[in-house]
Amino acid sequence: MEVLRRSSVFAAEVMEVFDRSPTDKELVSQAKALCRDYINSRLIRAGVSWSKPEYNAPVPGGKLAEVSIILLQLGDELEYIRPNVYRNIARQLNISLHSETVVTDAFLAVAAQIFTAGITWGKVVSLYAVAAGLAVDCVRHAQPAMVHTIVDCLGEFVRKTLVTWLKRRGGWADITKCVVSTDPSLRSHWLVAAVCSFGHFLKAIFFVLLPER
Repeated sequence: MEVLRRSSVFAAEVMEVFDRSPTDKELVSQAKALCRDYINSRLIRAGVSWSKPEYNAPVPGGKLAEVSIILLQLGDELEYIRPNVYRNIARQLNISLHSETVVTDAFLAVAAQIFTAGITWGKVVSLYAVAAGLAVDCVRHAQPAMVHTIVDCLGEFVRKTLVTWLKRRGGWADITKCVVSTDPSLRSHWLVAAVCSFGHFLKAIFFVLLPER
């Protein structure tokens, strides 16, 4: 079974672009690399076994590794606030994990709803938490190939919806500002907002997907 991998050459290329203004393609590549790290972390935490577990740690040193660490830390806080929201995603959406089309449509529908009222880092973290939660569901239900589909879907969503916003902020490294000299209570506030938004649109997505099940 193929396991999530990121070559050292690719990782070096991804990190190098932090030293200049990244292109759309580079931002998408970084988004997918960060997604793989996030999913790997959640699979390990969930104790989910692969046939050939070869988990890669975030690239040592460099901005990409720092971004990955911050993203995971914010994700930990988000999931701690509402522990049940980002678990059993497939069951909450009442979808089958045996169809790539169903999984793709469901993830993209949820992603679109998250950002209906605008883009914030809190919502970006929520997007990654949803992707990881759904990936854990897929592996647990013997559909590990779907994990790669989820990573690709997230990359495509970033390309279509988030790239312009990311470029205005200088790229993914801007997320590190969320934890530098920031009052934890204030950080919790925007994370709670992201959780509340997700909770509300889960019901909406359920009815959107109802005819497809």
